[in-house]
Amino acid sequence: MSADDPDVVAEVEAVFARYETALIENDLATLGELFWEDERTIRFGIQENLYGAEAIAAFRATRPSIGLNRRLAQTAITTFGRDVATVSTLFYRDDAPGQCGRQMQTWLRTEAGWRIVAAHVSLIADPRQAG
Repeated sequence: MSADDPDVVAEVEAVFARYETALIENDLATLGELFWEDERTIRFGIQENLYGAEAIAAFRATRPSIGLNRRLAQTAITTFGRDVATVSTLFYRDDAPGQCGRQMQTWLRTEAGWRIVAAHVSLIADPRQAG
C-alpha cells in the first residue's frame, strides 16, 4: 500500500474544499451528500455524539446557520492506497476568541465518490495564547 499518492491527495484536497465551502454556506444538500449514507457513519461534535447518516443530517438541519465562517490552519491530508484518507485541521472563529477547534475526518472512496465515514470535532483553549 502506498501513502500520499499525489493524485489521490489532490482528489481529497478538492473534496475537502467542497466540504468546507458547504459548511460555511450551510449547504445541507452538499453536506449530506459528502457523508457516507450509512448507519455506521459517526460524527462526534462539540456537544453531540451522532451515530448514522440520519442523525448527522438531523443535527445539521437544526444547528444555527449564521456565524459559520472560520479560518483553517495546519490542515494535514494523509492518504492510504487509493481509497482511504484522513483530513485533520485546526480552525478558529472570530466569535470564539481564545478557542482552537480541532477537526478530524476519515474519508472513503465509494462508488458515489469520496465520503466521510467518521468525523470528530472538538474545542480547546488556543495553545497559541498559553502563557
